[in-house]
Amino acid sequence: MPLTRRQIYRRRRIAVFGGGLVVLATAFYLPLTLLAPLRSVAPVVETYTPPAAVQPAVTFPSYGASGVGAVGYPGVLASAGSTDALPIASISKIITALVVLDQHPITLDDPGPDITFGDVDQGFYDAQLADGGSVGEMYVGLTLSQRDVMNVMLIESANNYAETLATWAYGSESAFVDAATAWLGKVGLASTSIVEPTGVSPDNRSTVADLVELGKLALANPVVAQIVATQSIDIPNLGPIESSNKLLGIDGVDGIKTGTLDEAGSCLLFAQDHTVGSTTVTIVGVVLGGPDHDTIDAAIQSLLAEVDAGFTEVTLATKGQEFAHYETAWGDAATAVAAQDASVAVWSATPVTAAVDVHDVTLATAGADVGSLTFTVGTRTVTVPLTLSATIDDPGPWWRLTNPAELF
Repeated sequence: MPLTRRQIYRRRRIAVFGGGLVVLATAFYLPLTLLAPLRSVAPVVETYTPPAAVQPAVTFPSYGASGVGAVGYPGVLASAGSTDALPIASISKIITALVVLDQHPITLDDPGPDITFGDVDQGFYDAQLADGGSVGEMYVGLTLSQRDVMNVMLIESANNYAETLATWAYGSESAFVDAATAWLGKVGLASTSIVEPTGVSPDNRSTVADLVELGKLALANPVVAQIVATQSIDIPNLGPIESSNKLLGIDGVDGIKTGTLDEAGSCLLFAQDHTVGSTTVTIVGVVLGGPDHDTIDAAIQSLLAEVDAGFTEVTLATKGQEFAHYETAWGDAATAVAAQDASVAVWSATPVTAAVDVHDVTLATAGADVGSLTFTVGTRTVTVPLTLSATIDDPGPWWRLTNPAELF
């Protein structure tokens, strides 16, 4: 049956409107799909397995009190014996040196002002000699630089030079004691007390924890660090002097100060540079109350061998190591990798944790920054940049046209 005019007209109208709708839909659909921003891709973070923390065995002397720490590592790593403040004998002279330098700083290139010895200094010498104390040769009219007075005080452990230096710097011994007390409070050595500059008084006292921190402070001062590492030196108008520390130069020992007193026994505040992989660790320790210096020197050598073995170099990350990965809806994949190697020397019992901060990405080229990796090693942190291992490209028009649900 032939179509009527009305039917033909209706079909034409439908075709026209339908085609218009198709054109209209296409005009909107194509730009929306081809130009629509892609959804960002969230990373999947890999599980990080930290190195095992193992407490090393450290054998301390059975007498007195002792402990070890290290520069850059907080507090004391291990200790044994009394935790009380004990007499520290001539270790006191390290405090004297630092307190004097607080008032009269000098540098490695500047020996400081001259100090001329007079009758008062002769009195210091005579009194110390009569009491059997350690003395350095002097004579009235002798003139030495501040640095050389400190050299004799610390290297030869001369009590009279400690008195000369303290009274020169502060005008009187009592003024020095006031300054030393204030300095100890300022640097946080709350368990340490000083009543005179030499260490002949058993009331000059400290704890293992404070003395380890004192050793770190001494090594942080270039002048003191250089002096306490000196085995022998020629002093103008006096001649050669030798260090009282017989461990200097043995097994990397480069300081710090001996001490001997009836009430204190034999004491040594010591330091050692120890190589751990590509890092040098400076160990600081102390032994108080030993029977004699030969005995504590042998004990310290054994102790340092065990402490050295307790340090290891831990690899935190290697360049290119994966810490997260990305997978896109259109099939591209890439990983977040360490941009560089990272390692750290750790005391074996120190815990290591890692926090991955990695960004979402959309389109990105290989090598793009995608975040960072922060390792916490005790109280220290090491940060490693994370970069993209491969390029994440646009999926192209066909994928966009055929996957609208991934776009809107």
